[in-house]
Amino acid sequence: MVQMLAAIPPMTALVIAIVCEVIATSMLPKTEQFTQPLATAIVLLGYGAAFLLLSVTVKTVPIGIAYAIWCGAGIVLIALISWLWHGQQLDGFAILGIGLILAGTAVINLFSSAVQH
Repeated sequence: MVQMLAAIPPMTALVIAIVCEVIATSMLPKTEQFTQPLATAIVLLGYGAAFLLLSVTVKTVPIGIAYAIWCGAGIVLIALISWLWHGQQLDGFAILGIGLILAGTAVINLFSSAVQH
């Protein structure tokens, strides 16, 4: 398994880690404080996979860069999911803040020499 994980390109591992974390976070309300076994299992497996894949990423990508991308993408995706599926309202300042986070994540990915392009 370690060899299989090591074969995943770091940025691919990071993208999959972000997806796993977003799925896990999106499922948190469904656990009903961890009393619902299926939802709880999805959350725990999602976070476990996310951190395992993040550990693959930080072998070659600086942890500060990997974590900035992880957080930025996660925040934007969770906010979008919360708006679309959970009916969370976003005011202008929330949208502006999310836009700035997205812009910062894009700048890191597109222009930083710390990220393999």
